[in-house]
Amino acid sequence: MKIRELFEQDFPVISFEFFPPKTDAGAEKLFQTVAELKDLEPSFVSVTYGAGGSTRRKTLEVLERIKKETGIEVLAHLTCVGHSKDEICQIVDQLVAAGVENILALRGDAPEGKTQFEKTPGGFEHASEFVACLREVGAPVCIGAACYPEIHPEAESLQGDLDALKLKVDAGVDFLITQLFFDNEDYFYFVRRAMEVGIEVPILPGVWPITNYKQIDRISQLCGARIPKALRGELEAVKDSVEALAGVGISYALDQCRDLLGRGAPGLHFYTLNKSPATRAIHARLLHHG
Repeated sequence: MKIRELFEQDFPVISFEFFPPKTDAGAEKLFQTVAELKDLEPSFVSVTYGAGGSTRRKTLEVLERIKKETGIEVLAHLTCVGHSKDEICQIVDQLVAAGVENILALRGDAPEGKTQFEKTPGGFEHASEFVACLREVGAPVCIGAACYPEIHPEAESLQGDLDALKLKVDAGVDFLITQLFFDNEDYFYFVRRAMEVGIEVPILPGVWPITNYKQIDRISQLCGARIPKALRGELEAVKDSVEALAGVGISYALDQCRDLLGRGAPGLHFYTLNKSPATRAIHARLLHHG
């Protein structure tokens, strides 16, 4: 099923994001996590795209296995990093042949060891070009794209960021998934601004249940996600206790999710980090116990 059809239904779109494992042991652990989350009946799961060749192959293997063994709909992340236009088209053909109907078209981050993104010869410089290519060649896929509620780290201004996003959506995007954020006002302000410039596709909010203090501190700095002062204070107070920190993180994410859905967000996209406990805890309280 194409993901755009899920947004036409009467219930929230709930999705989980995984990253491709680097080893066979990691792969088995991932599928155990997927099995644990299957009974939550997610609308779809997404699998990120690694920068190394072996990880890229793992992405396709993971997508195929999830769809074949669980029947859960899948979303394949695909980046422009290290690929020419022809290579991108070949990968898309492979994905389609494997039964994948949904692609998250991303420019991608700078390769390891580089400070900024560099266009591959014969490749794409922007995700909007990638999306336009998929539409031009008639790829039979639903196309998602990324957006930043606060601002893309490389953008010069909020308006410039929105203008670039509008260009990408106009090229043929069906839905958007946001980068992680911790203040819902940032999300709703962003949605309003997006609508004002004519972006009408669903914008699925990305939720990151915090379970590791050093990790979220690093990730938030990399992607420009602001941690509200009150939340940071709560986290710092319990950062030496794994259980207490996870308790704070899960409680905060649960409140965040309730507020997002209560105020009209079309669903939730959970960054799972290939683990199920935090997501399961939030999902159980959110959808089964109010």
